[in-house]
Amino acid sequence: MIEKIYFELEDEVELVGLIHKPQEKTDEIVISIHGMQSNCLKKREDILAKNINNADIAYFAFNNRGTELMCYTKKIDGRKELNGGSIYEDVLESYYDIKGAIEKAVELGYKKIHLQGHSLGCTKIIYTYNRMRNENYEKLNYIKSIILLSLVDIVDCQKYDLGIDKYYEMLNWAEKKEKEGKQMELMPEGAFDHPISVKSYLRYFRDNEDIDFAKFSEKDYDFKELNNIKVPLFIRWGEKDLVIQKLTDLIEFLKTKINNSKFDISYIKKTDHGYTNKEKELAVEIIKFINNN
Repeated sequence: MIEKIYFELEDEVELVGLIHKPQEKTDEIVISIHGMQSNCLKKREDILAKNINNADIAYFAFNNRGTELMCYTKKIDGRKELNGGSIYEDVLESYYDIKGAIEKAVELGYKKIHLQGHSLGCTKIIYTYNRMRNENYEKLNYIKSIILLSLVDIVDCQKYDLGIDKYYEMLNWAEKKEKEGKQMELMPEGAFDHPISVKSYLRYFRDNEDIDFAKFSEKDYDFKELNNIKVPLFIRWGEKDLVIQKLTDLIEFLKTKINNSKFDISYIKKTDHGYTNKEKELAVEIIKFINNN
């Protein structure tokens, strides 16, 4: 059974999602956080939900405020503000999205929560989990595992895609627009892999102290944000994913860096960043991970 759920956040934003329920009642649920330009209606979400339901676990996929390219953030009182979607979102606000989804799940009776993120959704989960730990969030004990699908080193990928000179040229252009008070203006064509505002661009590539923690090219980085995760940790990529390094080398490197006694890291062969045609295989690995922990 699929149920549409509306839920309110502490910063007065209203979000909507779908809870896929297994036949047998359960107190265990996967909460799925989508990535850039995405939504809760992806084919991958449906396949993961169906298979995870078959393992007697519920699945909650929702549209966070970064859904699609552009969207209005709907307030509880009915007001709408054009500050959502991948063009305009501030990724730090994902804290309220994820916290609200957790509290809704708990309200509905779920006591065992697995946070699953895809792409930018991974970044949002790691940031939110660390912030919750720092704030001694009272419901943190409901989180039983973290599932990261296709974690991306956003800064390194941007430098690789643009070249280092073009990267700093775009950063300087964004800072100039900021000084002119034009943060909501779009970056030049080709600055990013989709249209993006100056405000969001500066968050990813300048004001990123709290979210730039997938530093795969920095051999001396301690990955403290990932090591702050005190529940079982699952990381997967597709074989043709958005990773600059040789994937097998990256996995072996991270095995030396991540100090988690229940750390499961690997990749899915013959698929891409979205796990095209390998969604069921991914689901099987997620279910095995959950059941083993």
